[in-house]
Amino acid sequence: MAVNKTPILKRCRSLGLEPTFLGVDKKSKRKLIRSNRKVSEYGLQLREKQKAKFIYGVLEKPFRNYYEKADNMKGMTGENLMRILESRLDNVVFRMGLARTRRESRQVVGHKFILVNGKKINIPSYLVKPGDVIELRDDAKSMTRFKEITEVTSGRIIPEWIDYDADAMKATVKNLPSREQIDVPVDEMLIVELYSK
Repeated sequence: MAVNKTPILKRCRSLGLEPTFLGVDKKSKRKLIRSNRKVSEYGLQLREKQKAKFIYGVLEKPFRNYYEKADNMKGMTGENLMRILESRLDNVVFRMGLARTRRESRQVVGHKFILVNGKKINIPSYLVKPGDVIELRDDAKSMTRFKEITEVTSGRIIPEWIDYDADAMKATVKNLPSREQIDVPVDEMLIVELYSK
């Protein structure tokens, strides 16, 4: 299985991203020295695609597959793509506050701590649907690891499309998010332009 091991702060600096979108509280003390060269249209499109891939922790081939799936759906391709990325199980676990970062949420799912509709799911790319109930396994609720995580993430704002019960560590997906409910700084139209060439 391919894993992205790029240092987070270094990558955030090069993409012009705030580390908080990845759940990282640290800030890099180094400044990125950009040349005054004008970035081409292709360069801008590529950067937006790299941002989306980096934020959600998706590699090129699955990302391309998500784009093709979004293109075949009704509605705007860019919005569909963002909706698909946002409905990945590892992202939902991150949004619920059961992991500090998206990388950690991927690990939490991979270690079978998460139940979807009562079944253990260990596939981070599993796409949730409206009505799905996502919860932490009963024996994991008392683990120190999750107590520490929930203390750190208690101030995180849960999106409107997720109905979360913090005491039960259980959430219900009310509906798939609209683009306005996705607070990710990505211009998805540039990604669509890049792939539609």
